[in-house]
Amino acid sequence: MTQHPHKPYCVKCEFRIRSILSDLDAYALETLDATKAYYVYKKGQVILSEGIPPTGLFCIHKGKVKVYKTGDDGREKIMRLAKNGDVIGYRSLLTGGPSTVSAAALEESTVCCIPQETFFKLLRADGEFSMRIIDLLTGELGRAEEEIVHLAQRPVRERLAEALIVLKETYGTEEGDNSVLSVQLTREELAGMVGTAVETLVRTIAEFKKEHLITTEKKKIRLLDLPALLRIGNIRD
Repeated sequence: MTQHPHKPYCVKCEFRIRSILSDLDAYALETLDATKAYYVYKKGQVILSEGIPPTGLFCIHKGKVKVYKTGDDGREKIMRLAKNGDVIGYRSLLTGGPSTVSAAALEESTVCCIPQETFFKLLRADGEFSMRIIDLLTGELGRAEEEIVHLAQRPVRERLAEALIVLKETYGTEEGDNSVLSVQLTREELAGMVGTAVETLVRTIAEFKKEHLITTEKKKIRLLDLPALLRIGNIRD
C-alpha cells in the first residue's frame, strides 16, 4: 500500500453517482476531499483485516476487491465482491468493534479512506446518507441469510454456475471479447467464493469444460454457454 500524492476530487469522481455518496451536497463533498486519504493497493495487498478496527470508511475509486472471512482451517470464504464506487468497513465503524471481515485487492486498486470522524459527521448531518447506510446493512443481512440456505441446500454445480454469473455481472468482460471474464481469480479464491474445497472446484470446472460450458486459459475464464449456466445456477435471465 502506498499513499497517492494526487487524490481524486469526489465531486469529479465518475463512480460517485452509483455510490452511497451520490446525493451529498457540495459542502459535504468538500469536507470529504479535505479529510480523506488516497491509497494504491497492489494485487493481493490487504485493505481491511479481520479482528482489527478499521481506520475509516474505504471507498473503492478504481479496481476490484474481495471481502472475505478466514475459517479455522485457514481457508478463505469470499463474502462479496466490490468494485468502483463501492464502500467497505462501514459495519465495524457503526458497531465500534473490530472488523468481522478482511478485504484485499484482486488487482491494483485505488481506494479513498474517509476518516471515522468525518463518516460520523456525515451520518449526523445527512439523513439520506444515513438511510443509504441502513440499506447497505439490511442488504448485507439478506445476503447472509440467503448464503446459509445456499450452502446447506444447493449442489456445487449450481453454486459455481451462479458464481460465474455474479463475476460477469459485477466486473463484466474483457474489452473486445464479451465472453471472457475481466477478473482473474486463483483456484483458492474461486473455491472460497463457491464455498467448497479446491479439489471439488477443480472437478466441477472439469465437468463444465467437458460439457462445453466454459474454457479456461491460465486464470482467465471464458463463458461459452451463458443460457446453460443461468439454468444450472437457477438464475432468471
